[in-house]
Amino acid sequence: MRKQGFYRKYNFPDADLYAMLAARLQYARRDARQFAEYGIKSSDLNAIARRAKQFYDLPSDDELVGRQMIVTEKKYEQANRLKAAIRAVMTRVAMKFGQRSGRYRAYGTAKLTDMTDAQLLFCGRRVARVARKQLPLLADTGLNEKAILRVQQAAADFEKAMNIQRDKVAERDIAVENRVRLGNRLYDDLVKLADIGKSIWDNKNKTYYEQYAIYESNNEQKKRRKALKDTKA
Repeated sequence: MRKQGFYRKYNFPDADLYAMLAARLQYARRDARQFAEYGIKSSDLNAIARRAKQFYDLPSDDELVGRQMIVTEKKYEQANRLKAAIRAVMTRVAMKFGQRSGRYRAYGTAKLTDMTDAQLLFCGRRVARVARKQLPLLADTGLNEKAILRVQQAAADFEKAMNIQRDKVAERDIAVENRVRLGNRLYDDLVKLADIGKSIWDNKNKTYYEQYAIYESNNEQKKRRKALKDTKA
């Protein structure tokens, strides 16, 4: 869950942030002498470049979502295996006692297909426990210890799949937070480089000044074109 007040400072894609910062780092290295007058040394630019490389190497959210989807699919597969093992037991119980009997109801398998993950796991364990107690009564239906162990193993595999999925969800949340934190820091670096660069070349070199300018959205670009148009008018 996102922390309150935790947000991205910029409204464009991460790839654009990286590209914009890389370009302005190149301009800043070209203008290293002027940047030094503002207290920005080559070591400072190198530190920004290292942060940008670290940002570039982070897995994208699409990659993290893909990993999460894979483990979720595996969890569904294990859930279906557990349900199948439970139904194999319950078919025998129904044959022996009927679906309206108290012995059948003791298994708690009503609405099996609609159970949450936690409910299904709890149900699997209960089915194995109750079936083992009733095993002498159900022997003539073909129920045996092997079938009960199959339910137990399916429940264990399902629980493992649940935990792996939870881990991937948490992994994605942490990765997203780290990416936003680093992205915000790089955005601050970008703004600093842009402000210094524009200050250096203001009223000196229009081309160089424009190289440092940041236009964050189409709306900003429209405002800039309108301002230029008004100036010419």
